[in-house]
Amino acid sequence: MEFASWVSVEFKFYLIKEFQRLKSQQAKELDWNIKRQLTKINYRIHTDAIKENLIPKNLTPQQISYVYANEADVLNMALFGKTAKQWREKKPDKNGNMRDYANVSQLVCLVNLENLNAVFIQEGLPQNERLSKLNQIAIQQMKILLEGNNNRLLREDNEKQ
Repeated sequence: MEFASWVSVEFKFYLIKEFQRLKSQQAKELDWNIKRQLTKINYRIHTDAIKENLIPKNLTPQQISYVYANEADVLNMALFGKTAKQWREKKPDKNGNMRDYANVSQLVCLVNLENLNAVFIQEGLPQNERLSKLNQIAIQQMKILLEGNNNRLLREDNEKQ
């Protein structure tokens, strides 16, 4: 940096600005990677419960993907209050899905809901009962995560949202 200022003040200023831009970009990429990893934590538990309990052997691959998407929307409805399709219709300018834009508190809650939904599926609860229970749990957990927010990472991420 000092060498840059010796060369020219403008060059030092450019170097500082470029360094700040790169650090900011790196932080955003790290934040995105952390969020994606959070959403993958219980994914297999959830999908295995669906596969073992909700998918009959004679379905086509397209019908199977509908079952998985339907169960993903149970979680979306419980936490976000809308399906993936409803979110895409309201946000046509956004790439990805609503989970890509969720804050850390929502993703923590989503991970918990995936696990609970897997248990409810294995217990044989009908989808409407699971949705109702999951919604109540989501409301309770989000209150706890947002009100008693002593965790710096959660607090800072929710302030960004």
